[in-house]
Amino acid sequence: MKKILLLLALTLSLATFAGKLKVGASPVPHAELLNLVKDDLKAQGVDLEVIEINDYVTPNLLLADGSLDLNYFQSQPYLDKFAEERKLNLVGFGKIHVEPLGFYSKKFKKVEDIPEGATITIPNDPTNEGRALILFHSKGLIKLKDPTNLYATEFDIVENPKKFVFKTLEAAQLPRALDDADATIINGNYAIPAGLKPDRDALFLEDKDSPYANLLTSRPGDENKEDVLKLVKALQSEKVRKYILDNYNGGVVPAF
Repeated sequence: MKKILLLLALTLSLATFAGKLKVGASPVPHAELLNLVKDDLKAQGVDLEVIEINDYVTPNLLLADGSLDLNYFQSQPYLDKFAEERKLNLVGFGKIHVEPLGFYSKKFKKVEDIPEGATITIPNDPTNEGRALILFHSKGLIKLKDPTNLYATEFDIVENPKKFVFKTLEAAQLPRALDDADATIINGNYAIPAGLKPDRDALFLEDKDSPYANLLTSRPGDENKEDVLKLVKALQSEKVRKYILDNYNGGVVPAF
């Protein structure tokens, strides 16, 4: 009888701590927000392992091959395009936050001061390139053939009054480009670690209602698992909302 009770207790103990989620995430703010809720999940029997990844390609590849349970770094438009190009079957869910694109310059303090023919660096991945150009269109700096095309490129520009020269770079390299380019579009998750305060330093920011909310991604079916649902609830909590508003100077805004 004692052996049976001991075995039962051991089984219950293992069940309590059996849940483990390995999540690949960009360092800021994704990994920070995951680590913020790590103890909360532990108390619910979920062991959260956060793997920091600095690029926009590796997280989806590792998720697709089973090396990760989830990733947290991207928007739905980015996921759709990446999955189509790489022929991956992945699911986005649980919107957490938006990282507004910001327009920065070390050479000019106002947009109207940027001269004709200025070099503007923007992200080189299809989603964020289109996103940057749509932002310029919305500010009246260029005109796109179809401003609803989320994957627009410079070839879709039909009017460029100041003859801006757009140069594309990997998103992570954009903060460094500030020293050379006349102005630069930078994703919020790269602006913050570079010491920029978007609500103070950006000449303008993408609207907080941007459709590019960052979300969790899984393989099909995993989004409904109990441990994953617990993670979504933890990330969409008032604790996380307050942390975002208190710590990111407008570079990250809640999307829930």
